[in-house]
Parts: sequence; structure tokens; C-alpha cells
Amino acid sequence: MKQTDFDIVVVGGGHAGIEASLASSRLGLKTLLITFSIDSIGRMSCNPAIGGLAKGHLVTEIDALGGEMAKAIDATGIQFRILNRSKGRSVWSPRAQADKIKYSLYMQTLLRSQNNLFILEDCVTSIFVDNSTLVGVFSKIYGAISCKKVILTCGTFLNGLLHIGLDHFSGGRIGEKSALGLTESLIREGLIIGRLKTGTPPRIYKDSINFSNTTAQYGDDNPFPFSFLTNNFLPPNVPCFITKTNPQTHDILCNGLDRSPLYTGIIKGVGPRYCPSIEDKIFRFRDRTSHQIFLEPEWTSADEYYINGFSTSLPLDVQEKAIHSIPGLEKAEIARPGYAVEYDFFPSYQLNSCLETKKIRGLYLAGQINGTSGYEEAASLGLFAGINASLSLKNEPPLVLRRDESYIGVLVDDLITKSPVEPYRMFTSSAEYRLLLRFDNSDVRLSSKGLQIGLTPKTVYDNSIQKKRLLAESIQYLKTHSLSPDQTNQILSIVHQSTISGGVTLFKLLCRPEVHFQNIECFLPPELSKRVGFFRDFGDQIEIESKYEGYIKRNQLLVDSFKSHEGIRIPQDFNYQNISSLTIEAREKLTKFKPETLGQASRISGVSPSDVTSLLILLRK
Repeated sequence: MKQTDFDIVVVGGGHAGIEASLASSRLGLKTLLITFSIDSIGRMSCNPAIGGLAKGHLVTEIDALGGEMAKAIDATGIQFRILNRSKGRSVWSPRAQADKIKYSLYMQTLLRSQNNLFILEDCVTSIFVDNSTLVGVFSKIYGAISCKKVILTCGTFLNGLLHIGLDHFSGGRIGEKSALGLTESLIREGLIIGRLKTGTPPRIYKDSINFSNTTAQYGDDNPFPFSFLTNNFLPPNVPCFITKTNPQTHDILCNGLDRSPLYTGIIKGVGPRYCPSIEDKIFRFRDRTSHQIFLEPEWTSADEYYINGFSTSLPLDVQEKAIHSIPGLEKAEIARPGYAVEYDFFPSYQLNSCLETKKIRGLYLAGQINGTSGYEEAASLGLFAGINASLSLKNEPPLVLRRDESYIGVLVDDLITKSPVEPYRMFTSSAEYRLLLRFDNSDVRLSSKGLQIGLTPKTVYDNSIQKKRLLAESIQYLKTHSLSPDQTNQILSIVHQSTISGGVTLFKLLCRPEVHFQNIECFLPPELSKRVGFFRDFGDQIEIESKYEGYIKRNQLLVDSFKSHEGIRIPQDFNYQNISSLTIEAREKLTKFKPETLGQASRISGVSPSDVTSLLILLRK
């Protein structure tokens, strides 16, 4: 290990590892991706879908920063929908069913052809550290490999343990071995571990489903793509199917709890609160007589369906009996049982805002290894770690994303300041500035950063600049042009509203909840209308900015206030124990988390506003 063989080594070929290795190799750094199996790169271990509530926002942000997930799902998706349409625009989120076989092949093909990227089938068992700086890794087959940076994206594989009923066996996911030795190597270097649990539902054969007892659910007729580069978007619209559990299902599940690894204490790891197993669901929500179940095809013309909402680790016979009590599944045949997996993770207070470990320079963690759940969260963190490891090697400033700039910024900040003790899942409610962070404006918010780094195509950035200018110009036109009383009342009658005696501006009219951009579009001058029509669904953005103008301005004022203290930096060797004005709890938490800025300190649980004020006074001195 006298010579540096690689700039960056990425360990793990899941969604985080893909984005990390693509980012670093595209930025010109010699990158090695080490994975158990090249054929498993990009595999969807759980549900065959990308996006969802807040997760869809993350995917569009990955795209705006030059990542790959959005383009991959646009190319391989089989159904696309916007969720939460009945609620405010800030919580609308795109979601797509994936052909999981095509998705994985898309990613494998891309990685194989990527310049500067080498792929190795092997297992990393330890790291090499010299004077608190990472210098290489040791793999089971190839031995010592020197490098300057390492990004660990090990998913659920570190000392992974699978559970089906009272039986348990080693594995990172069904049919795949677990990664042994690496956790112990990191512990020897001073990192602290925890244990988490997640699970997946059974898969059943299509031919054994009675679809006549279920309800078909199709995607949108005019679907919205994830990537800002996707044009001529005409994906298939393959239906999912909805059914429900019932009291009989719940009785069967309850009678099997004595053989549940979750309820008999065999599983020690903490599971995801917002994606519980079906046995946990019926226990926690005893007043509910049914829970919705979604039957999702796993690929085009799939002979297997994923039972979304029925994650379980109960014994196979209990799974089978409970499934047979559900309408449409009376004769369902299980292709693969549901199971739980326990795995090691590293609480994320041990990371700085670039996802680099505080104890070991050059070691980055991304994905489920630092306490998250979900493909989208993993991919976001993988991209973020890959970018920052690369920028560090190029002696360029790191990528910093604030909470008011992106959901990725919220995700990273929540991890390093709150350090969740259960698998972290992104929600729109996690973002206090969510009205500014819509999925449709991710390019406007982030493409300039991606372009500056060297990942985002200039086309995306140029379009975002045009959109920003066009949005301002369109709203200005709406505010300065009025309709006659007859024109105004013509629109109001179309939307079944009471007529008024005078005319109003187009802007005032569009601010009404019942009026939409399509109702007033014909009153735009032809040239402006043509430019608006150039960008897909751009009228929706004009409508959002008009209807929510007051709220958006209020959010922006909060952001400006937030910035005034957010960026005040705290020295890493700051001694909190000697500050008598801090509470004892604050001293303990601040010493443990070592926040980089006053903003981070303010969001640590146990640090009160008065503690933050004391810190502010001391730092200003």
C-alpha cells in the first residue's frame, strides 16, 4: 500500500453506491466500486417503486444535481402518479411503479460503460487507518487496496440477520450473504454502532390472484416525468390493485404472535415507525378493522406481485393463512415469503455535514448504514457523499445544502443533529420550508450548484434560468392586466362561482381556489403563451406562485431570519463543559454531537433556546 491505486473506493452496489460511484467517476476521479455481485447492482430489495411522499422530491433533486435515479425510473417505469393531489401543492409528490428487472439492468449497463469507474466482485472486511486518516481497505479475495477516500454504502448487509418466524439465518437480504468483519474493524477505530430492523412482504404468483375481488388502480393519464431531461414522455400505464385486510386476517395474525420474532424478543433492532410490519400495525392500531393492501406488479408482464402493506416476519404458515383471508387472495400462492432483516448501522451524530466521519478523515457513510430507510434517501446521500469526497480531493469547497434549499439538506441536517434511533424516512412535514421546496422547481433551486460542481448538464441549468425569468414575467403580466366584467363572469360561471359586478386582474382571478391557469390562459398574449407552453406543466408553477404568493413571501422572510444565525461556525475543539450558562443536558449533547454551526446546535434535542442564546453571545465574543 505504498502507492495509491484509487482515488475513491465505494463499498456496496445499492442505490447509494450507484450514485456515489457515478458522481466521483464523472468528476474525473479514479473510482472502484466493490460489490458482492455485479448482477445485484441496483436491485430493488423491497417495493418495486421509486418516489412517493417527499421521496419524489428527493428524486427530482438528485436529477437537478446531476444524479441518475430520475432518468433511470423514467426509462423503466410502468406507471406514474402524482400523490396527494387533494391537498396543497407543496405536498404533491411523484411516484412510479418500476420494472425492477429493467431498472437494475439500466444501472448495471450504465456503470459498466462509465469512464474512470472500475467494478470488483468482492467483500470488504476491514479498513486501514493511519493517524486517524483512511488509507485503504482490505477485501476478502483481492486483499489490500489503497485509496484516498472510502464511501461505505453497505445497506442492510453489515452482520445482516434474516428472520422468518422463530428461524433466523445470516444474510443481507433473501438469497444473499451478509458482510462480516467490517463492523468490527470500524469499532476498533472508535466508531459506535447500533442495530436496526426492516422488513419486506411476501411475493405471490399472479395466476393465483382473483383480480375480480380487487379494485384496479391506474396511473395518471398525463404523467409527469421525474427528470428535467426527459422529453416525449409516453410511459405504459400498468395497473396496481387494491384490497383490504379484515377482522379475520387480524385474528389469524394475532394468533401467530407467539411465533413472531418481533414480539418474542428475538429481534433486538429498532424498526421503522412509519412503515411497520402488518403484525405491528394490527397491534398498534387495534381500533382499525382493516388496512389497505396494494398488489403491485414487479416488472412488465410480471408473474409475481408485491403485497404492499403486508410486511411481515411471521412464520410461513401464518403468512399463508392470513393472506388467504384477504379478498382476491383466497387461493394466492406465495413465491417468496416475507421476512425481517436486522443489521448494523452507525448513528449519524458521528458524521459531519459532508457525511464524513469525525473520527476518521476520508471515510464517508451513506444510506442505510447511517440510519435511513428507502431507495430515495439512500441515493440522495450516496450522491451527496460522492460529490463531497470528490470535491475534497480536488481541493474545492464542499457542497453545502441548507434546509431552506432542498429536501436533501433537510435529510442530512436531521441525520447529523437529531441522529434518529429508528430508520429515518423523509416526509414533507420534516421540511419547515416545504412550500419553497416543491418537486417541480428542483431545477430552479439546485441546477446552478450541480453545474458548478460539474455534474448537471448545461441544458438543465439554462432551462431553469429561462423558467425563473418567464415565471416573473408571467406573474407581472397577470398583475397588470385586467379582464372586463363580462370576461371575468364568463370564467366564474365556468367554475360554478357567483358573478361579480366589476372586472379584476388576471392575478386576482387566478388567486381564487376554484380558478386554474387553464381558465385564464387564453387571455395571455400569443408570444407569452407560446413560451409558457414550451415548458411542460409550467402553467401549474404560475398558478402555485400566484395562489401562494403571500405564504411564499412569509416563508422567504423566515429563511432570511434563519440565515442570520444559521451559518455561525463553532470550533470543533470548543469546550462546552466549561460554560456554566449552559444546562447540563446541553453540555452533554453538544459535546457528543459536536455541531459545526449554531444552526445545527439549535436543532439538537435537549438544547434549549436559552442555551443557543448563550452560545451566540460567547461565539460573538
